Parts: sequence; structure tokens; C-alpha cells
Amino acid sequence: MSIAPGLLPEGLRDRLPPQAEAASRLMHRVIVAIGRHGYERVSPPLAEFEEQLVGRLKSARPQDLLRFVDPVSQRTLALRPDITAQVGRIATTRMGHRARPLRLAYGGPVLKLRATQLRPERELMQAGAELIGSDSVAGVIEVLGVAIEALETAGVTNIAVDLTLPDLVETLARGAMPLPAGRIDAVRDLLDAKDAGGLAALGAEAYLPFIAAAGPVEPALARLRALDPSRALDTRLAGIEVIAAAVEGRAALTLDPTERHGFEYQSWIGFSLFGAGVRGEIGRGGSYTVLHPDGREEAAVGFSLYLDPLVDVGLGQVAPRRLFVPLGSDAAAAQRLRAEGWTTIAALSAEDDAGALGCTHRLTPDGVAPI
Repeated sequence: MSIAPGLLPEGLRDRLPPQAEAASRLMHRVIVAIGRHGYERVSPPLAEFEEQLVGRLKSARPQDLLRFVDPVSQRTLALRPDITAQVGRIATTRMGHRARPLRLAYGGPVLKLRATQLRPERELMQAGAELIGSDSVAGVIEVLGVAIEALETAGVTNIAVDLTLPDLVETLARGAMPLPAGRIDAVRDLLDAKDAGGLAALGAEAYLPFIAAAGPVEPALARLRALDPSRALDTRLAGIEVIAAAVEGRAALTLDPTERHGFEYQSWIGFSLFGAGVRGEIGRGGSYTVLHPDGREEAAVGFSLYLDPLVDVGLGQVAPRRLFVPLGSDAAAAQRLRAEGWTTIAALSAEDDAGALGCTHRLTPDGVAPI
């Protein structure tokens, strides 16, 4: 059966004017904002060996990968669904000799194997930053501050941050609320789904109150401390308290200690970023562990922003200044105007219609005139 002209695979789309220009403009603004904090840009390839994409981050799983066999190496390659693992590879190999903490930035397309209801697109533009060599509270404060500033530069308002504790179940299962190793993943998934009945059926009733602990940071921290008489979570909660104080006034903060979806490889803290008028989350980050080729572990913290939702709500668009240049016009004058920021559209025939070509102004012998 033939494919209809212009039809694209599910979850893929063309960006047309002016959205394509807006996406490029937003990427530039975000990368520049990140770079001003000392994060140097790297640009890994769109595809690489599958084992590199799934083996560089501790606890990362081989999921969401679109795979194919490379006809040159005869090895399985995968298209990246996320750039963080690639930055981890670069940091531990080609830049393994660099002083820590190592600050790296990136931006480019990623391709997901499957879409979700909230995000039907499979190809996304991702930008972000990774701080390799530290997952301290100070490092999290820096990274979260850079993420907020990057979103502000992109035009996002009323930014909200939802914090989470990705290793909550593992931490409690080691002591205060013991669980058989084989049940940890199940309890974690049930908490993420807020499935009280499933937890009770699994005999994990002790974890039920953590579902209700979510909310604004201060009361959520108080509830968590009351639920943790063993004080196993003390260092994490103290860290969140310091982070919340540092971010106060720049973003609204909430805490959901049982949120796990999308934080499969994060360690002691994770966060999601939201903005006014933008559907769903527009960024995610947190602490994690990078694995060196010799098996050595290195702490890191970073964030990723997705620019497509920002383009969809009109951010990054600039009012056009398109200047129609009739036949026989002064080429030097048109060149000077381009240097001043004008976009020039040169007539190729006397029949060219300035209005139909999207021009807002016309070059005349007396200068620039509105159409």
C-alpha cells in the first residue's frame, strides 16, 4: 500500500515557519543562558552503539530505544532518546582528564520509541546541562538555578518545581521499613501510581502514608519527618530544605516523595519543571551516578529541557520585519538594512506580490515604507 504524499510516521512532524525559527531561537537563548554559568557545550551524535547508551548511567534501563543494525560495523546502534547518557560517556572518556566538577551543556533532537498521552510527539528538541563530579546540595542548587534562569530567558513565566525522592523506597527498605529485595520495584511502582489497594495487597501498608505526604514543601517535609522515626531520610530532607530556601521567590515549590515515573536513574533527588500555560512538564532533572569504563562511579546532577511545548504556546516567535526589495533597488541599501536586522525579500520578477510574500515593508528610493 502506498504512503500518502507528505505523511510522516506517528509522533513525527514537520516544523514550518514561524515555528521552526522559534525553535531555533529558543535553543540559542537557552544554550547561551546555560553557557553563562560556565557550562561548555558538547554535541554528541544522534546515534551510537546501543551498549553505550544504556551502560553509562547507573540504574538506567535499556528502554525507549529505536534500534537498527549499522551496515558498516554490523553492530546494533540506537537513536538517542535522551542526551544525558551521551554526556556521561563524553565526561568519563574523552573528558575524563578534566578537573571536576565538569560543567557541560548540550542541545539537539532526541527520538523516543513510543509517545505518551501527555506528549504525543516522539521527536523532541532537548537542551540541558550536566554537572559531573558532584551531587551535593550546592550542586543541585546551582543546576536548578541554571534551569530556572534558562526557562526565564526562553520567556516562561510562573515557573513551578516539583521535587521528588527517587530512592525513597530503597532507603527505607534497608532499615526502617524492610522489604524483600524482590518487592522493592513493585512497591516503588505502586507508590508512583498512588495505588493504595495494591500496596495493601502486597503487605506494604507501612508505605501508604507517604502517598499523602505530597504538597507544598514545608508541610510535606513535616509530614515526612513524622513518618520517619528512624531518621533514615534526614540528610535528604535537610538538603531539600536548603534547596527550597535557595529557590524561594524564583519558583513555586512542591514535594511529591513517591513520584518515580521518569526518574529511573536518578538517586537522592529529582525535580520536574512546569510553566504557566504550558501543557505538562517542560523539564526534568536530578542527581545520578555515571559509570566509568573501569567501573568507577562518579556523582552528577543535571537537567533537561524540552523546547517543543514552548514553541507550541508561541514562545520564541518575533514579529517579522520583512522588507520587499523591488527590481532595480539599491543593493548596498538592502545590505545595510540586513545588517540592521531586516529580512529582505528580493523581487525576481515585476509580478512578485510583496503582500503575498509576507513582507511588512517595501524598499523605496526614499527609504523603508510600510505596506
